[in-house]
Amino acid sequence: MRNAVLLVLFTFFQFKVSAQKKYWQQQVNYKIAVGLNDKLHELDAVETIEYFNNSPDTLHFIWIHLWPNAYKNDRTAFSDQLLLNGRTDFYFSTNEQRGFINRLNFKVNGVIAVMEDHPQHQDIIKLLLPSPLVPGGHSIIQTPFHVKIPDNFSRAGHVAQSYQITQWYPKAAVYDKNGWHPMPYLDQGEFYSDFGNYEVSISLPANYVVAATGLLIKDSTALLIKENQPLQLANTVKEKTNFLVAKKNVAVAAITPSSQNIRTIVYQQNNVIDFAWFADKDFAVLQDTLALASGKIIKVMAYPLQKNSVNGLWKNAIQYMKKSILSRSNWLGEYPYNVVSIVEAELNYTGGMEYPTITVLSGAKNSQALESVIEHELGHNWNFGILATNERTHPWMDEGINTFYDTRYWNGSIAFKKKINSSNKFIANRLPENLNEFLLSIHQTDKKDQPIETSSELFASYNYGTIAYIKTSQWMGLLEQKLGRTMFDSCMHTYFQQWKFKHPGPDDFKNIMESVSCTNLDEQFLLLNKKGGLPKKESKKTFKLSSVFNFKDTDKYKYLFLSPAIGFNIYDKQMVGLLLHNYTLPTEKFQFLIAPLYGTGSKQLNGLGRLEYGWHPTNTSQKITISLATASFSNDAFTDSTGKKNYLNFSKIVPSIKIVFANKNPLSQVVKFLQWKTFFIGEKMLRFTRDTVNQKDDITYPVNHRYLNQLQFGIENNRVLYPFKALLQAEQGDGFARLAVTAKYFFNYAKGGGMQVRFFAGKFFYLGEQTFTKQFETDPYHLNLTGPKGYEDYTYSNYFVGRNAFDKLSSQQIMERDGFFKVRTDLLSSKIGKSDNWLAAMNFTTDVPKSINPLQVLPFVIPFKVFVDVGTYAEAWQKNANQSKFIFDAGLQFSLLRGIVNVYVPLLYSKVYGDYFKSTITEKRFLKNIAFSIDIQNMHLKKIFPQFGY
Repeated sequence: MRNAVLLVLFTFFQFKVSAQKKYWQQQVNYKIAVGLNDKLHELDAVETIEYFNNSPDTLHFIWIHLWPNAYKNDRTAFSDQLLLNGRTDFYFSTNEQRGFINRLNFKVNGVIAVMEDHPQHQDIIKLLLPSPLVPGGHSIIQTPFHVKIPDNFSRAGHVAQSYQITQWYPKAAVYDKNGWHPMPYLDQGEFYSDFGNYEVSISLPANYVVAATGLLIKDSTALLIKENQPLQLANTVKEKTNFLVAKKNVAVAAITPSSQNIRTIVYQQNNVIDFAWFADKDFAVLQDTLALASGKIIKVMAYPLQKNSVNGLWKNAIQYMKKSILSRSNWLGEYPYNVVSIVEAELNYTGGMEYPTITVLSGAKNSQALESVIEHELGHNWNFGILATNERTHPWMDEGINTFYDTRYWNGSIAFKKKINSSNKFIANRLPENLNEFLLSIHQTDKKDQPIETSSELFASYNYGTIAYIKTSQWMGLLEQKLGRTMFDSCMHTYFQQWKFKHPGPDDFKNIMESVSCTNLDEQFLLLNKKGGLPKKESKKTFKLSSVFNFKDTDKYKYLFLSPAIGFNIYDKQMVGLLLHNYTLPTEKFQFLIAPLYGTGSKQLNGLGRLEYGWHPTNTSQKITISLATASFSNDAFTDSTGKKNYLNFSKIVPSIKIVFANKNPLSQVVKFLQWKTFFIGEKMLRFTRDTVNQKDDITYPVNHRYLNQLQFGIENNRVLYPFKALLQAEQGDGFARLAVTAKYFFNYAKGGGMQVRFFAGKFFYLGEQTFTKQFETDPYHLNLTGPKGYEDYTYSNYFVGRNAFDKLSSQQIMERDGFFKVRTDLLSSKIGKSDNWLAAMNFTTDVPKSINPLQVLPFVIPFKVFVDVGTYAEAWQKNANQSKFIFDAGLQFSLLRGIVNVYVPLLYSKVYGDYFKSTITEKRFLKNIAFSIDIQNMHLKKIFPQFGY
């Protein structure tokens, strides 16, 4: 008896567990009647949702996505993500450019239902059900709605009167075994939706061509004669269902009444997860049929813009589509729908976006690019449309698996190979075959990559494409290699057959792969949660000599780069030499640079060099770099009484250590570092002495040795909106110390450009007695408001054409330091605004709006700015000071070569400067007051190759 009881209990337990594990999913059907107003860019619609509760739970509410509200204002998750990923266009858009959804009035089974706002997101609401929806039950949900169509900032919107109507209707969030999945609309991060049957009626002016999800089942035309007159719809007068009555009303409400024809067209599609449609007056229509392996015939439709149709870029589009559909059908499973379409639209991006049975493409420049985007986007009908994974949480199961089949489509030749365009053969031959794989290797080397199993919104923008697409494709290749292609394909066919029209997750995918292959794949699937490169047979890199740079085959070679090197200053004149280095990407742990240069003027060997070793102490982006740098150049010249020119040079050796701290959040754009440097500097000096015995002057050239210890802590946020940086610097040398803080903050303008505000404050200390000699010796280190010159670059960190020049053009060069005024008082023994105590200043630099910029008439662009500098210093506050406590200057700034060269024209300045100019500059005062800076130290690889994102 006891055994019988145990057996019953065991059987009951097994049944209970089995019931709990039984797969289920909701079904949500949609009927929508919508009208397009192409004057106001608006939609008016009515919607009927039939919601089937197939879950074991009783539902008391349904989360509803209102994704057009993502475009409502700059306080949405969509807007925040665009800023995080470096875009300000939506943030600074006008109300006319934005969009929203409103006029909602939900009824559930005829009873008005209450809506509650989502606590965080404006594009999600909670619909409270008037009565509970029990397991196995279903409810009819109805609402009108109105959409203001935004400009196309992302996937949905319009470009003039070309319409991309996607994610446009109130849509139920998914409820599955893990609960509800309400999610805001994001640009980076796709969707998760339940399967259902769709019937959508679209009314719009008859001169539009429409492409949409599913099959066109009805097309009728009517004439709107005058305002307030009844609408007559041919072929629909006798239709008396509520849905078609609503459809008529929508057509009247939505389209501006005038003497124009309208079309009402109806599309229908079962068992899909979404519905999208596109309308344009300029669509051409290409169509054909395709026979699948089973004998099934499907429609193949392409809607290019007229200019690219039959005789243009899209002339082979239908053939590309057929090849793509047949390929995926063979590799995964037969295409289940009766139609497949592609649409061309002029969007704000190059690429495509997939929807059930239809995809939209934009920006293809040649036939190969067009075929590539067609086959990739049509491939999403399988991994997105049929195998409807939660893409927001597991983007790799959509994008990465699809990219793997891209690679197979192209037989490994150019699959997803996004190349850097270059018409220069020299450059093209040194660029990587596959930019995305190259970038992936850079991120992995720098420990900035993320695991494959990362949610879309948690990916740093530079990782989304390289990890979710490329690394996943590589990982799928490992599975194929592990199982063999025949077994791998068998697994994928089974995966498709068992999970089509369902919502598989990673565990479901793993279970299929293991059960069909009878292979334990724990080791392979654990890689989904790990950073770094995938296992592969490592081959020892060999050294290879190249010129200038080379990013090709960096997995095979350790490059040594040898190239000519040139330089110039007014003392050494033209310098020629060689540059030998191994700086490349991905970065090597040990890097070096040697550049000997021969000065044709000084007849001296100059040059610079650097050795560095960097490593990541943990599996994070934190990096420690130890380096040793050296440099030697002429910095002055003196012609003696015999006519011999003697060159004075400097040399420096700089050991340093730098720690760049890791960010806990990969999305953060904050960089924090701590750096220590010691400068050992030797300077050949010019010394005059008097030989009193022989009554003659002696000139000697002793070498002065000095040192400087420098500690810096820096923090910067490179966000696109209001970026800032701050640097705290402490320095100590023989008999003195110097503290300074520099901060910069950029205020973006809505129409481009902005204002940079710079703040500086510094304090100078004497270590020991303050004597006249010590004051003289430390003069270059003193704090300075007025245009800093070359001799004040006490670490020799800036490039100067004539470092110690006091006449001609080279004497007008300044550098960014301390107060950074743009006026100069070179001829004073003690410059205006110089202090060996304390100093503070603010610098304002603003772009000039194009509407009032006189340089806009030029055929080329010269960034035109206005600067204002305000500052004060200790001496101005002394009792007997003969000047104002605050001084200023202002003028125009012209930035050239992406800000590397800047020209400053002071126009307004304090009286103390005006008095100096009147007393010391007697001619060509305006031209001689112009200053310029050459900021080579601000050059970055990103300015040369913006695609790298570095």
